Amino acid sequence: MRIETEPRGGDEPLTALRIARNSFSGIAIGGLRTFGRTVDLGAQVVRGTVADVFAGRFQWREMFSQAWYLITVTAIPAILMAVPFGVVVSVQVGNLIHQLGADSLLGAAGGLGVIQQGAPIATGLLLGGAGASAIASDLGARTVREEIDALRVMGIDPVHRLVIPRVTAMVLVAPLLNILVIFVGVVAGYVVAISAQQVTPGSYWATFGAFTVLTDVWISLAKAVLFGFVVVIVACQRGLEARGGPRGVADGVNAAVVLSVAGIIVINLALTQIVAMFLPMRVA
Repeated sequence: MRIETEPRGGDEPLTALRIARNSFSGIAIGGLRTFGRTVDLGAQVVRGTVADVFAGRFQWREMFSQAWYLITVTAIPAILMAVPFGVVVSVQVGNLIHQLGADSLLGAAGGLGVIQQGAPIATGLLLGGAGASAIASDLGARTVREEIDALRVMGIDPVHRLVIPRVTAMVLVAPLLNILVIFVGVVAGYVVAISAQQVTPGSYWATFGAFTVLTDVWISLAKAVLFGFVVVIVACQRGLEARGGPRGVADGVNAAVVLSVAGIIVINLALTQIVAMFLPMRVA
């Protein structure tokens, strides 16, 4: 006859520790599997894009439709975000430079701050907020309505039909949005510098051109393209794996936005270190 005994007090810490360890290991393994599926989806998109273009099966109409939609939802927020970027950099750096007696260097600081860091980060955050949420919700709704399964039953690959046009559209829009943020941010910083910081226009643009080279612009555009690619791959992956009805779609959208923003910050940190190592700042 089996007699059950109540757990002793000394067993509770071990049980709690075991539960915490199992939960952490489950989360870690699940995260690694999700990361693997995301990388696999990215590889499929790259291979599929090249194959579709050469085979003449690329969905050009869908791509341009998605690109126009991304432009409409991100252009005005990009302008509204670029103005504070330029103003904050100009004011904060301008106060420090003014104390050092080097007011003429404000143009260099503003240009480097907006072009190298502000513009690509703002582009990534906008695409991760507006673009990723729209794509994840669209694909998630299609998934829970079993439209994705219906495409597979009809022999249509959803990656080629839905994912590749959205990825291409995001990669196309990202550098355009980045250029818009650079232009608006630099102009906003210039206006603040000559009006509030008492910097002459000639010295501002002279230092801007001396320290900001064309390589900085190319690096900024490359960052924007990479951020856009990461954002759209994460959004598509979360949308295609949405489960559980409307609640699952909402969870997928939330995960897409959070993961996109976190990925942008981590990737930008790594790229900044690499660029500083191999392409140090120099005077033109």
